[in-house]
Amino acid sequence: MGMSTFTKESLNLLRDRIDLIEVISSHVQLKRTGGYYKGLCPFHTEKSPSFVVQKGDSHYHCFGCGAHGDALAFMMNYLKLSFVEAVETLAAKYQVQLDHADPDEAKKFNKQKSEEKEIKTALDQVANFYHFYLLHTPDGQAALEYLYERGIDLDFIHTFKVGYAPADSRLQFDYFQKEKLTPFILEKAAITKKDAKGKVYPFFSKRITFPITDNLGRIIGFSARKINEETFGPKYVNTSETAVFKKSKVLFGLSYSRRRIAKEHRAVIVEGQIDALRLIQEGLNITVAGQGTAFGQEHVNQLVKLGIHRVDLAFDGDNAGKEAAIKVGHMFQKEGVDVSVICFPPGLDPDGVLCEGGIEAFMGYMDRGIDYLNFLVDFHSENVNTQTPAGKNQLVKMISDKIHEWEHPLMVHEGLKKLANILQVPENVIDQKRGSAPPIAMRTQMSIGSVNIDPDRILEVDLLRWIALVGQSDQSLVELICKNIHPDDFLVAACKRIYTKCLEVFEAEQSLDLIHIITSLEDTEERLFLSEILSKKVQADRAQEGVTRGIEKILQRNWLLKRESIKTRIQRGGHTEDQLLSLAKEFDELKKNPPALVE
Repeated sequence: MGMSTFTKESLNLLRDRIDLIEVISSHVQLKRTGGYYKGLCPFHTEKSPSFVVQKGDSHYHCFGCGAHGDALAFMMNYLKLSFVEAVETLAAKYQVQLDHADPDEAKKFNKQKSEEKEIKTALDQVANFYHFYLLHTPDGQAALEYLYERGIDLDFIHTFKVGYAPADSRLQFDYFQKEKLTPFILEKAAITKKDAKGKVYPFFSKRITFPITDNLGRIIGFSARKINEETFGPKYVNTSETAVFKKSKVLFGLSYSRRRIAKEHRAVIVEGQIDALRLIQEGLNITVAGQGTAFGQEHVNQLVKLGIHRVDLAFDGDNAGKEAAIKVGHMFQKEGVDVSVICFPPGLDPDGVLCEGGIEAFMGYMDRGIDYLNFLVDFHSENVNTQTPAGKNQLVKMISDKIHEWEHPLMVHEGLKKLANILQVPENVIDQKRGSAPPIAMRTQMSIGSVNIDPDRILEVDLLRWIALVGQSDQSLVELICKNIHPDDFLVAACKRIYTKCLEVFEAEQSLDLIHIITSLEDTEERLFLSEILSKKVQADRAQEGVTRGIEKILQRNWLLKRESIKTRIQRGGHTEDQLLSLAKEFDELKKNPPALVE
């Protein structure tokens, strides 16, 4: 569902309904002073409040760091939501139905949204039941004792709404009936299942339940652990796939860690869900886990989108844990993210470390983490005799092949250099078998594969991104862009059209409201394009520098293109002396006057 598909009317209605003070108050403590609300800015560290919202205004402003925007900008920058997620979240909060432009699609979309809402409500009620059952029944007592023995306290149980699913299915069905949860929704939410004979039974039974949440902290499923060996099935079972729960897309613990991961550009990844929650509770709220199955590419993509530069892998100390670290580490290195592997002794996992020595012990292991390449060499050296030339050659081949799979040429180059250093062999030997490999600069194009990189598009999209960011906050920067850049300076048609629309909105409104720009675009493609522009973050504190550099780059490019075009015309021949002289003059004049920024 893209922004392009919502009607203008529903987006405008949403804009009118939003109460900015209410949106921000859920995340920032605001104090009223006259017609203003003031608080500590959530976007930078400060001791005295300089973050201000005027009563009735649709924009916030920070006099400390210059952060400025509407409710959508706040949701995107503070909760790290995409543009579409922010719109859908606010629409749900203010009960605005986002109408679909196409009536058939609208029907389908509204049905799907209403079903998703019912599923989430049902899961919430079931979580309350399991939570109550754990804390207040004799049956739950054994499960409580098991948790206490594992070092899990009441605070943890309340924070993460841990529960216990009873063995008695009648108890569960009585509760479902009392809460008016229909058999249809219970099955859709995967809370009940049918056996081969068609008999319905509760999916979770005799297990401790840990709610799984989406990006915004809403319950979308459960992970459940057995406490007795007699209980049928594996140690952990997860909710099966539903309309709201897709295993490959959900990172366990992300709703608690998302903000800090985006702020610190770093994440800790563990295997177990209890491990993740324990570390989050201990204050290491940059931790996430996969969903019982292997950590996949979709999970990697989510963290890369949040802007991480580094991950610490804290997997179990056994061989399976090491192999998982190699696989997951490789996926991150491929994306240009630095990887550190935390090495535990065999038989120990993060939970065990916390039980033995608390968070300090875990941080000690974290500080002693090994970078990915050293870990790879250590791991493979156990099965290869590196003292013999043949053994060393085998190791070099195995690891350099892996390095060549990484996407970023610089990572490949530095990785091979580092490998040569670790194994103490000359650099040219490491990459000898690729003697014919193209130089690094050429490989950049190849590594991108089928995606065609258009430098003009990158340049122009960058400037449009700055316009969208500063359009609401800094009139002088928008004016600087208007003075220097004419719509004709854009070479990419879609960029030119969006820039023209931005200018029209700015002239009429004297500010560039994000919903306003979206609703002023008639064309589906343009709306999708704008959503894409907004999906990549820019650093608000570098707006002046970013805008100036964006303008200069476009002016410089157009100046060079003009020079090239005159040169080509001269070289084409077929001109009279006068024409040649005129072209040469034009070229010299242009060369003498490189573009300068009009302040």
